[in-house]
Amino acid sequence: MTQKHPFEIKPNRTLLTLAIPVLFSMVAEPVTGLVDTAFVAKLGPEALSSLGIGTMVFSSVFWIFGFLGIGTQTEVAHALGKGDIERASSLGWMAAGISAAVGFALILFVYPFLSNIASLMGGENSVRDLAVDYMRYRLLGAPAVLVVLACFGSLRGYQDMSSPLWIAVGMNLINVVLDWCLVFGTGPFPEMGVGGAALASAVSQWIGAVWAVLVVRKHYGFNTGFRIADARRLFVIGGDMFVRTGCVCLFLLLCTRFATKAGAESGAAHQAIRQFYVFLALFLDAFAISGQSLVGYFVGRAERLTARKVAALVCKWSFGTGILLTIIMYIGKQPVEWLLVPEEAASVFAPAWLAVTFLQPINSLSFATDGIHLGTGDFRYLRNAMLAAVLISSGVLVVVDWLQPQHMLFWIWIVAGLWTSLRALFGMIRIWPGIGNGPLALN
Repeated sequence: MTQKHPFEIKPNRTLLTLAIPVLFSMVAEPVTGLVDTAFVAKLGPEALSSLGIGTMVFSSVFWIFGFLGIGTQTEVAHALGKGDIERASSLGWMAAGISAAVGFALILFVYPFLSNIASLMGGENSVRDLAVDYMRYRLLGAPAVLVVLACFGSLRGYQDMSSPLWIAVGMNLINVVLDWCLVFGTGPFPEMGVGGAALASAVSQWIGAVWAVLVVRKHYGFNTGFRIADARRLFVIGGDMFVRTGCVCLFLLLCTRFATKAGAESGAAHQAIRQFYVFLALFLDAFAISGQSLVGYFVGRAERLTARKVAALVCKWSFGTGILLTIIMYIGKQPVEWLLVPEEAASVFAPAWLAVTFLQPINSLSFATDGIHLGTGDFRYLRNAMLAAVLISSGVLVVVDWLQPQHMLFWIWIVAGLWTSLRALFGMIRIWPGIGNGPLALN
């Protein structure tokens, strides 16, 4: 008789036990981003706007290769559900090796085009120069970032959520200390401004990568005996996720470009809101990532009904969390404005912040259903759903930019609300009722 998984005995407790460590590990990165924003905000709106360009570009690049973590998590969870421990281990090391190779390739191919990228993102004069300075240092950490993604995916596939937590907290604490030293030139360290924030990130990421590799080897062994079919499967996942993530990046890059075009104040306010939006998105991802591992495990065991129970519970907890976040954001507007927004950008910030505030319950469902479908391995559907959502929303965004309404940044975030609502809709109907013969549909 197959031993019962803890979820089958205490579902709420099991989900929360997995989600709470994920929550803190996910929140660690955007908290550091908020600290970066707070430090750089003291340098003025041009510096903050350049930080917005740099972080958006690198977030986009790293999200595109996020399949190295996401695909590994799903494949490891499926292998564990089938009882294939050896394959689970080999998948993790295969992903880490591919990640390192891709990261070094990024350094070689992206470095010569940094100035062009900054200009394409709407940076001009000092804003462009500062953005290039930031990206030059940040690029040095590219291999480390991708290795950490792969190792975290492997660990979470094993349903080990605590190890990524300690690694994430440790590397981000190092980043905060280095920010303080390098941005303003504390003690023996040089004053590097925006470039210092980027160098702090790169150093801390390399420390995190070494730490993550050592943890995986210690707890789950070292096995390089992966099959070519496993590598091929990861790259098939990568193709679907590349298109999907590319669509996400395209839409968010359009938002950043149009906000930057509207002026330095609009760009600075957008960076503050976007940084907080990323913070909330990763906060909501706690249930999605936990759901991905649980759904993947039960799909591997061919227990569809239990996987559906996971899906329902993940959506309920996520939606409740979204409501709570709306309340917190509504109450906390003034402290966020004081901490992250230059005085010149305050009038632009206020209406856009209100739009993001009431977006959170729907936003929570878009993330919850993403995690569920990642767990089933339904990557092609996720790709097609995101493509449709981005095409519709980007078209509306272009029209808004052409019309140039008053409170431009507010309307940019209204369109972002349309985008996340479409994502939530497509995600829900794939499970209930299960359109297109979805993996969790009841036949």
